[in-house]
Amino acid sequence: MDFDRVREKLNILADAAKYDVSCASSGSDRTNKTKGLGNASKMGICHSYTEDGRCISLLKILLTNHCIYDCAYCVTRKSNDIQRAAFKIQEVVDLTINFYRRNYIEGLFLSSGIFKNADYTMERLVAVAKKLREEENFNGYIHLKSIPGASDELMFEAGLYADRLSVNIEVPTISGLKLLAPEKKHEDFTKPMLKVKNEIVRYQAERKIIKSTPKYAPAGQSTQMIVGASGETDKDIMYSATYYYKTYQMRRVYYSGYVPVADDARLPAIGSQVPMLRENRLYQTDWLLRFYGFAVNEILNHEHPNLDMEVDPKLSWALRNLHHFPVDVNTADKRLLARIPGIGMQSVQKIMDSRKFRRLNWDHLKKIGVALNRAQYFMVCDSRHWERRDLDAEKIKGMILQTSSGKFRNQYSAQLSLFN
Repeated sequence: MDFDRVREKLNILADAAKYDVSCASSGSDRTNKTKGLGNASKMGICHSYTEDGRCISLLKILLTNHCIYDCAYCVTRKSNDIQRAAFKIQEVVDLTINFYRRNYIEGLFLSSGIFKNADYTMERLVAVAKKLREEENFNGYIHLKSIPGASDELMFEAGLYADRLSVNIEVPTISGLKLLAPEKKHEDFTKPMLKVKNEIVRYQAERKIIKSTPKYAPAGQSTQMIVGASGETDKDIMYSATYYYKTYQMRRVYYSGYVPVADDARLPAIGSQVPMLRENRLYQTDWLLRFYGFAVNEILNHEHPNLDMEVDPKLSWALRNLHHFPVDVNTADKRLLARIPGIGMQSVQKIMDSRKFRRLNWDHLKKIGVALNRAQYFMVCDSRHWERRDLDAEKIKGMILQTSSGKFRNQYSAQLSLFN
């Protein structure tokens, strides 16, 4: 092996892979029972988090940054004047094993540009995973990016060796895709998604009857959307995300702020990078839809097509719907408790468990972990020393922002004092 050339490829293709953020590895329980290498359910150059909160490391690379497509938003598009490289299948296998033995990584995240055609590229991705599983007896975590337009046969085989599969939908809207990637078709993305979904459903059904049924993508599938490249609103993004969750049973949808990579009239101007805060607000909204019982039209609609950058989406909803408040934490059901700003789902459960034994007051709620600087405006409890209900939405928002700003300044001052 030419180590200098492999190192050069690694520098190029690891850097090109940084734009893909959908590399979470939660949900897989592939264990090492054959004294092989690696274990996807144990602790171990990209960091990701498992379902139980553990941080693990993945070798995150592209198989190649050659590509037959010329998508305006992509740094590896064929018209871009960049240094190109491509790994051989065995080189990726050797890198993964060697990095694992040195305890650098616990798994592999492998994506690719498309050379020749979708099936040719997907076949090579599958070959890497197959070699790792069958020849190297590698039981660590493997995430393969499915190539848009790949055949059903290859998608089926990919799920037998990978823990998670994902197809990046790239642009949230069909109109945006036609504008920025006219060579691609929307069905090229959804066809592999549907195949993976159907195979996962079939595997789960067969597994109930035949325990020895081979695992198929045990960590499910995910997708990623580029935010801010085609002028879509937050409402457009979250409606698309909701569709993919429901239709294709996505485990996760990731939101990646557009990073200007080209001076193209179809794209935002160079230097107008999407704020990180917008990504954060989208993830917060995603969380509310998946775990807090909110519907997307409650948070984003025709009157409010974009998220408030000053406050989180749950607080923004509450301020627009003060007629639902105050909520009595000692009698309200789980759904209403979850809608109080400053109360997370763990705190909701603690409140429901604790109030079986006594009525809760402010001190109890503070010990439970409720963020009273926000929650106090939207609830009542077994305390009466703070019961102002004459505040409108703007006043409440201002007071919360002032409190949050002061808290940040105090934390910053405390940190500075450590160095003095």
